[in-house]
Amino acid sequence: MAARGAYLALSGLIALAGCVTFPTERLEPPSPVPAPAPEPPQRSADSLALERYYARIEASLASQGLLRTDGGGRDTPWDAEDLTRNFIRIATFEEYDTLGDRIVQRQTESRIHRWETPVRLEMEFGETVSPVKQLKDTDAVKKLVRRLGAATGHPIRMVESGGNFHVIVVNEDERRALGPRLRQLVPTISDSAVETVTLLPRTSYCLVFAVAPRGDGVYTRAVAVIRAEHPDLLRLSCLHEEIAQGLGLSNDHPLARPSIFNDDEEFALLTSQDEAMLAILYDDRLKPGMSGAEAGPIVEEIAAELTGDGPGGF
Repeated sequence: MAARGAYLALSGLIALAGCVTFPTERLEPPSPVPAPAPEPPQRSADSLALERYYARIEASLASQGLLRTDGGGRDTPWDAEDLTRNFIRIATFEEYDTLGDRIVQRQTESRIHRWETPVRLEMEFGETVSPVKQLKDTDAVKKLVRRLGAATGHPIRMVESGGNFHVIVVNEDERRALGPRLRQLVPTISDSAVETVTLLPRTSYCLVFAVAPRGDGVYTRAVAVIRAEHPDLLRLSCLHEEIAQGLGLSNDHPLARPSIFNDDEEFALLTSQDEAMLAILYDDRLKPGMSGAEAGPIVEEIAAELTGDGPGGF
C-alpha cells in the first residue's frame, strides 16, 4: 500500500507543475506477485524406507541375471505342448481363494475368464507420486496397451475418465487409505478384498482384482494396485503382470518359461509365450466359463497353429 500511495502523490505534483515538460510514458502499477505454489504432499518415513527396500530387491535380482527384458530366446525354447500345458494352468486356475471371510493364497481350479466388452484402461496416481514417475508409467502403459491389443485382437485403449480397468499407482500411506476409492470403483467388493489391498505386506509387490459379476467368466471391471515405491524396472514389471492378469491370465505356474506368470522373477516383462497365451485366451474358439477339460482340445489346436507344432515363438 505504501508504494501505491507514493505513486498517487507524485501524480498530483506533476499536475500542479503546469509548464514543466515530463516524459509522456505512463507508469504502470507493478504486476501482482503470484501466490507461492503449495508444497507437494510429503511422503512418510514408511514410504521412504520401502523405497530403499525395493531398490535393494531390484539390485539383488538384477545381479543374479533375473528381471530379464528380452522376452526369451534360444535358452528358453517352448513348443505347442509347453504352451498348452502352461495356458491351462494359468488361465483355468486361480492363485487365490476365499476361505471364510479371508482371501488366502491357494491354487484353485477355475474356468476361462476374459473381457467381452472393450477394455478402457484408466491410470490413477497418488498425490505423492512424482510427476516424473507419472509420466514414465503413463508412457509405459500406452506402449503396453498397444502390445496387448495386438496380441489379443481385443479392443483395449487408454482413457482419461470413464475407465473400466483402473490402474492405481500409490505410495504406502495412500495405499493404506484406498478403501473408500475401492468401494467406489467396485461397490460389491468384499471387506476381505479391501483389507488385502490396505494391509498388503511388503513381500507382495502389486495386485489386481477383476470382477465377473454374473459368474459366467466375463469380466466387466478390474482394479490393479501398484506400489510407487518400486524402482523403475520393478514397477514396470508390476504393470505388465497385473494388467495382463486382469485380462484373464489369472494364475502363476512355476513351470511356465519364458513367462512373467510364475514367481521366479526371471522375466520382468511380457514374453513371447505370454503373448501367445493371450492370443489363445481371446481366440473366438474359446468361450468364457469353459473348464480346463472343455478348453483343452481347443487350446491344443490353437497352440499347434501358433507354434507350427514345434519349438517356436510368437
